[in-house]
Amino acid sequence: MPDETADSPLPPHEAIRAARRVGGLSLREVARRIGVSPATLSALENGRTGLSVTRLTEVAAALGVPAHQLLAGHGAAPVSAPNVDAAPEPGAWREFGPLGYDPVLTAAIASFVEIGYHGTTVRALARRAGTSVPGLYHHYRDKQEVLVRILDLTMDELHWRVAAARAEGSDGPERVRLIVEALALFHTHRRELGFIGASEMRSLLPADRARIARSRSRIQQILDAEIAAARDAGAFTAPHPRAAGRAIATMCTGISQWYREGGDATPEEIAAEYGRFALDMSGAV
Repeated sequence: MPDETADSPLPPHEAIRAARRVGGLSLREVARRIGVSPATLSALENGRTGLSVTRLTEVAAALGVPAHQLLAGHGAAPVSAPNVDAAPEPGAWREFGPLGYDPVLTAAIASFVEIGYHGTTVRALARRAGTSVPGLYHHYRDKQEVLVRILDLTMDELHWRVAAARAEGSDGPERVRLIVEALALFHTHRRELGFIGASEMRSLLPADRARIARSRSRIQQILDAEIAAARDAGAFTAPHPRAAGRAIATMCTGISQWYREGGDATPEEIAAEYGRFALDMSGAV
């Protein structure tokens, strides 16, 4: 079998397959990330379907590699933005640009916030996205897959921002404060995603609900661990670190329920205040 990590150029479709395998990603997972069926991605990887510039860009983002790397025929060494070690510069987790999602996801986010998942029909969603119902089904199996994709993207972004914020802390209390600031910033700048995450978990089918719940639990565990470590080091006096961690996380996720752009405080002011709240709740010495 040829070495798919070698430096010799590959056709772009083979570079995609190589990058996916090097990154340890399943065909199904990458297909989910770009909003196509596994069969469609398989056909793309095997050169049986055309590869547009738009699709190449989507696949590169899903794999965490530069698009030009795939175009040049190099599938190895993925560079993943969510990897804090590869963060472009300190403080990048504080920056929030446009989401850049496809029209269906953009329309779904707006509709799910306005009238909820169950109130949104596929026909209305397609109309709002500027496509036909068959056109929507070409990219997404059903409305459930649209919701899953939104929540997966939400968790991916939360994980890399929390990890990057945590890495900048020099001690336990600072790491707790920065994690909380990252959570607060996300739930203001990405209020719609936070709102859907809080309100539509119940709409997921059991397998995806359990998987995304585990992903959310991992973020909670990161915060709990930092509070417990700071307490063990004598920097916090909270008698029950896990209870403090859950109270703090709930406080942050609740922001998306009430925050409105243009209110009395900016996202940055809210994040700084919540960071101070977290230290007080943890019993900072």
